[in-house]
Amino acid sequence: MKNRNLIFVCILIGCPAVIAFCIMMGPAGFGFPNPATQREILFLRISRVLAGLVVGAALSTSGVALQAILRNPLAEPYVLGVSSGAGLGAAMAILAGFRTFGALSLPVSAFILAMATLIVVYALSSGTGISSSLYGLILSGVIVSSVCSSFLMFLVSVAPAEGMHSILWWMLGNLDVSSHALLAITATIVLTGCFGIWLLSPELNAITLGHDMAHFIGIRVRMAIVIGLLLATLITAAVVAMSGLIGFVGLIIPHVMRSLVGPDHRRLIPAVALGGGAFLALCDSLARTVMSAELPVGVITAMVGGPFFLILLKRRQKKPWCT
Repeated sequence: MKNRNLIFVCILIGCPAVIAFCIMMGPAGFGFPNPATQREILFLRISRVLAGLVVGAALSTSGVALQAILRNPLAEPYVLGVSSGAGLGAAMAILAGFRTFGALSLPVSAFILAMATLIVVYALSSGTGISSSLYGLILSGVIVSSVCSSFLMFLVSVAPAEGMHSILWWMLGNLDVSSHALLAITATIVLTGCFGIWLLSPELNAITLGHDMAHFIGIRVRMAIVIGLLLATLITAAVVAMSGLIGFVGLIIPHVMRSLVGPDHRRLIPAVALGGGAFLALCDSLARTVMSAELPVGVITAMVGGPFFLILLKRRQKKPWCT
């Protein structure tokens, strides 16, 4: 317990150091840009680091909540088809020319389709019991996600060259936020949603022991599940609408932090939020510096996250996932 508390303190202390390191990294060299002569570069780097912190915190917090609610170690923010719905909404907005109506038109379209996807998934999975509904959520999410991805690929195939490039770039993930107001709104939504999930920590701790056990100790399981799903979907849809599809963050970071600070969600959720934000900010810094041309951050997270998760899964295959 003392070691886990020490690790948690180290995570809290290390996050500002990671932020400073990411601000110093750039294709022009390593170091803080001069505010007098390179103000735009400094503001751009700060904006991208803040976007990485917000998006990473949202995806990782949503992932740890879904893993507890669905009691599935492979659950992650996109398991319910929210990302595919948001991607379809963004693609439709791009092709329809809704960007001309303001910076918020694309994320609003993506958010509406993401929430509509969740409603469809929940309607398809409705059953007589909690357990059957949870298994139905996973299956319905996979089916709806596949359908949305098929429509998205159709739109890409018939889109003009400019629209196709915009859609593909958005699908690969990008932290180059077009509006500071959009970043502020998304950050507010994410902070509120993450705080709400943290307030559900006692319920999440009980649900990981089993729904029957949680019910016997006085937890309103169905209410906790509904609230947790809504909050996880809200913050996921918000960041997907702003930055596109970025995978693996919500799948890896919860497992890593759970092994470091333990399964107690009162400590795990803040650690996951900080760790996910730092991880994505570092990945974006690599995307800006590893090559002469900027890479989408989703490519970096896939390249780093895929092999790392396979190693982590191999090491933990004989251990309970929630301990």
